Amino acid sequence: MTEDQIRITLVGNAISKTGTEYIYKGDLPGCEGCRMFKVCNNLIPKRRYRIVGIKNEDVHSCNIHYGSMCAVEVIESPIETLIEVKKAILNSEIIFKPSCTETGCRYYDICMAEGLIEGDRYLISSISEDFKPECIRGKTLKKVELSNISD
Repeated sequence: MTEDQIRITLVGNAISKTGTEYIYKGDLPGCEGCRMFKVCNNLIPKRRYRIVGIKNEDVHSCNIHYGSMCAVEVIESPIETLIEVKKAILNSEIIFKPSCTETGCRYYDICMAEGLIEGDRYLISSISEDFKPECIRGKTLKKVELSNISD
């Protein structure tokens, strides 16, 4: 992790623990006019972030997050998902294009992992050789970790 990957933002005190991961949903209707608006809303919506540090003990009032927030350091978190084995090449780039419609499949939530954004570019940062899922559509899949490289 490099200095330029770390962003400082505000999160509700309830989740302000190192290691917590969350999907940033974007600004909310109750955020307009808040003096902390720019700091709270400086992340990219729909992406997954991991808290890597707590900036200080200062607490900021908030109408949304049960009354209080604090400053944290976050990075974009890699996302585990399943992709076709022919695309699972370590350190290669892919463009995420969801193709599974099998919502009843036990692997659906992994294939369509929250935080993956259609059309975004990802780097395959690791491949799991241990996990061999059986796709109900007959595809041969590998579990990979994807890091977003779109900006």
